[in-house]
Amino acid sequence: MLTYHTAGESHGKGLLALIDGFPAGLEIQTETINYELKRRQGGYGRGGRQKLETDVAEILTGVWGMTTIGSPIALWVKNRDYRLPDLPDLETPRPGHGDLSGSRKYLSGMRAILERASARETAARVAAGGLARQLLAQVGISVFGFVVQVAEVELPPRLDSENVEVLRPIRDANSLYSLADDAATKKAEARIDAAKEDGDTLGGIIEVRAFGLPFGLGTHAQWDAKLDGKLAQAVMAVQAIKGVEIGLGFEAAKLPGSQVHDAIGFDPAQTETRNLGFVRPTNRAGGLEAGMTNAQPLVIRAAMKPIATLRKGLPTINPKTHEPVSACWERSDVCAVSAASVVVENVVAFEVASALVEKFGGDSVEELKARVKLFEDLNRSR
Repeated sequence: MLTYHTAGESHGKGLLALIDGFPAGLEIQTETINYELKRRQGGYGRGGRQKLETDVAEILTGVWGMTTIGSPIALWVKNRDYRLPDLPDLETPRPGHGDLSGSRKYLSGMRAILERASARETAARVAAGGLARQLLAQVGISVFGFVVQVAEVELPPRLDSENVEVLRPIRDANSLYSLADDAATKKAEARIDAAKEDGDTLGGIIEVRAFGLPFGLGTHAQWDAKLDGKLAQAVMAVQAIKGVEIGLGFEAAKLPGSQVHDAIGFDPAQTETRNLGFVRPTNRAGGLEAGMTNAQPLVIRAAMKPIATLRKGLPTINPKTHEPVSACWERSDVCAVSAASVVVENVVAFEVASALVEKFGGDSVEELKARVKLFEDLNRSR
């Protein structure tokens, strides 16, 4: 099983991702991991913390030279803004944060909660995803995320393609990490500027697609092994994500079955491709049926709420006197949807890689690749 855990606090010494079950024999490109970490720090509407940090990953364990050896891999992202021992506790709980609930649960100060609950923790998850996507590339799988909406401003993609090499430079040149045209982008930027002037924050919607998936990642056999369930949990567990949908998602509830399910055809000319010749005129299911991949692109969307730290401060109470006050303000972003798209993309990449290892085995990369080929050859011979 390919799994990971993270450790670290927002203003602690750094963030750690510990990955277990990663196959041996992959030469790690740290540039790929660091590129994702850099993207996470960008996007229109980010706050001052990003000017203080320059995130890079250091590989502490699990490699010989730069090649994985099958033992646990520790990725370390150092915090330049390390000052946790000198920070005071919060005086008031902030609405939308875990300050109040966490301090009640652990009988602790609120600083002890917010430092771990902070979205700064996602740097470790992005590092883990940056490693996982290198494994996926070995078998021709790519994962690509982008922003499709900021607040009420829609950012429809101007290009629909499965070629990530074509899509990536367009997205990365966009201030919001979207595939929208300049007019829509400027409208969203203006919306963010207006929120900043008002001391408010904004959320949005993210879409992630995975291409090159084989049949059969995940399973129908047990509820907690279904890939759509695992993906939903991984994405929903990203800070500020409040909704997840796959394929048509909530739209499917409004339509009759004839407009929801994807017809199946067969094209002999495509038998050597990943879909083994089984073609679909639509992909309303988002690449998953009965908890398993169906060789169509995975399509998953996430709704991010506005960041809960507002400069103008929402009503709260003093926990000692119980008197009403305004919430204290900790430095934060106005809109972090762009950054969240990087996080969601990378947690999806890790879950897909985990399902790949679960299906085909993970002792070594060469063995995994051989098993993917054998599986597809067996299907073509049936």
